[in-house]
Amino acid sequence: MLEVLPIQEKTEQESLCRLCGVPFRTEMLAYRATVDGEFRGICQFTMNADGGRIVDFAWVPGKYDFETFFILGRAALNFIDLCGVHRAFFDAKCDNETLVKAIGFSRNSDGRFEVDLTGFFQDPCKRAQK
Repeated sequence: MLEVLPIQEKTEQESLCRLCGVPFRTEMLAYRATVDGEFRGICQFTMNADGGRIVDFAWVPGKYDFETFFILGRAALNFIDLCGVHRAFFDAKCDNETLVKAIGFSRNSDGRFEVDLTGFFQDPCKRAQK
């Protein structure tokens, strides 16, 4: 069973970041993904007046699967949206542009991945991919 849950303890966040090879960012919020109890990956993100930002989006080497990381990305966006922040950016290093676009991001005029979350989760399956 796939589970995406917030990481409550900074010591756990630090440990999971190390497993995925990304820097631990103490000021960041984070979600973790597990499949059948096995840790698969992490998403570190933040929010401010300019919008939400996914800063790290990484998996345990050899443990990538599209569905898990699609759900992980959408979970982070949903939380950002529920906090009243309706613009988000994907600033993480991720070589899988297909995944980033499937999550809902598209490149803006500056070449940065961005998504407008206004109404995004009211009908997410009908969102057109660019």
